[in-house]
Parts: sequence; structure tokens; C-alpha cells
Amino acid sequence: MSDDNCIFCNIASGQDAATKLEIETDEFVVFRDIKPAYTHHYLAVPKEHYANLKTLNKSHEGLVTRMEEGLKRFLEEKGISETDALFGFHLPPFITVGHLHMHAIAPRSEMGFLSRMIFKTTNDARLYLRSKED
Repeated sequence: MSDDNCIFCNIASGQDAATKLEIETDEFVVFRDIKPAYTHHYLAVPKEHYANLKTLNKSHEGLVTRMEEGLKRFLEEKGISETDALFGFHLPPFITVGHLHMHAIAPRSEMGFLSRMIFKTTNDARLYLRSKED
């Protein structure tokens, strides 16, 4: 289900001609962040509208894993090392778009301490989801 007023729903459904989709699967799309914070800054956005990580439950762990794997493959194809990349979700109050989105940022080694701290890594996200009910 999508939200007609959500920019990420519009992008994920292909309705935003200005955004180039780098990857599209049945579940999510990958595109470059419109305001990249670092040299390589991409987002994986599910096609289904979820407000944020807190709205997910244990059954969504696979979606998080597949989004991360898609971002890692994409970076690898571009010759970007995943070992110097951050994969994660912003923590409130640092969420600017109310649609779940996973960041892939590289090089991580150029990020400041505070920049890294506003993210929940994908491993942390999976642990969080495992603690929730279906």
C-alpha cells in the first residue's frame, strides 16, 4: 500500500521521472540520495509504505536483509568497498521523510563520529526486529 502524498512512494512506484532508479525489485528500489551527504549516498526504499523501522515487526527482518544485500551488490558493481560503507536507518528525530529508507553511505571512514551516531546499523535493526512480536 502506498501513500499518494509520500515522495518515496512516488519514487518507488516510478512516478517521479526526475529520480533514476538504480535497482528495482518486487520489494524495493535503490536510488541516489537527492542531497548526498557523502561521495556515495544511496537509499533503498520499500515499495510498500512503512513509516519507519518502529512500524516493522519480526516478520520484516527478511526485507531489511534483502534491502541491505541489494545495496551491497550495487556498491560492489560500482567498485565501492562495502567494508568502508555504512548501511543503516536514521534514528528519530533525524528522519526527514516518513517512509522507511535504508542508507548506504561510503566512504564511511570520512564520516564524523556524530554522523555515524545518528544511524541504527542494519545489524542493530535486525536485533531490534527479532525482539518484536509478529
